[in-house]
Amino acid sequence: MARSRIQIAKTDIVAHFDGLPRHVLKLKEIRAILAEQRGFWRLAQSTTSAQFIDFLEKHSKLKHYEFAFPQRQEKCYAWAEVPLLTILLNLKKGLHFSHYTAMRMNGLTEQVPTSFYLTDERTTSYTAERDTLSQSAIDQAFKLPARVSSNWVEYKNQKIYLLNGADTGHLGVVVQQATDDDGKQTPVRVTNIERTLIDATVKPMYAGGVFEVAKAFALASDRLSVNKLIPMLKKLNFAYPYHQAIGYYLERAGYKSSQLDLVRRLPMEHDFYLTHEIGETQYEPSWRLFVPNGF
Repeated sequence: MARSRIQIAKTDIVAHFDGLPRHVLKLKEIRAILAEQRGFWRLAQSTTSAQFIDFLEKHSKLKHYEFAFPQRQEKCYAWAEVPLLTILLNLKKGLHFSHYTAMRMNGLTEQVPTSFYLTDERTTSYTAERDTLSQSAIDQAFKLPARVSSNWVEYKNQKIYLLNGADTGHLGVVVQQATDDDGKQTPVRVTNIERTLIDATVKPMYAGGVFEVAKAFALASDRLSVNKLIPMLKKLNFAYPYHQAIGYYLERAGYKSSQLDLVRRLPMEHDFYLTHEIGETQYEPSWRLFVPNGF
């Protein structure tokens, strides 16, 4: 039986994909490759991208991955064996790992989280409205449960959260090596220690809860730069005084008084809460902070 043109060109097609700098591709990228190489591979004009992809999935190393997030389904293709961490980062442009996942990658937890947290920065920035902040508004907001994203999917018994974040210019996001669940080393985009601890303080429900956040500050004691954290916190420009919670975590973890003083220089104009819906509280006057009773 005579071989089809795509079968004849298979060796050249595989060599082309083997030589690509990235092995995770979106549909539009595969379509562009087909359009650029069609003549060289002598493929019929009638060969569609769907037929091309179907052939590669059946006869080469191409695999597709689909993640049906409630907000929008994300799909990509991987050439050969690619770590899951790499696949997740390439679902959308500019994603980075954050919160509990970043804590794990930065050695800030002794647990093995069963969820992945990815942040997708929006194109518009968030502007704090401190002029309208009042004690009654803070009290009311933190009596209510924290808003938790429903934009997650389950994949191989793990939850993958795709969080919407404000446009920070990827503040504190770095590239470093991480180990996949399969033991493979791969470069990842992830928040650094300072940004990770800020994010965990702001959203403890994405970081294992306040006890895990407190443990993270303790585990970071020999590496955290409070001198770097404070300017970063100012740039993020939160409406709520999260620095009071950060100061409390630092003091609880035994940081030096000189480091605590850097936080105390920031204004403390309102009472604040360590997290939402605490229930029974105790008050820490030095940080004007309500924490869980017995914490």
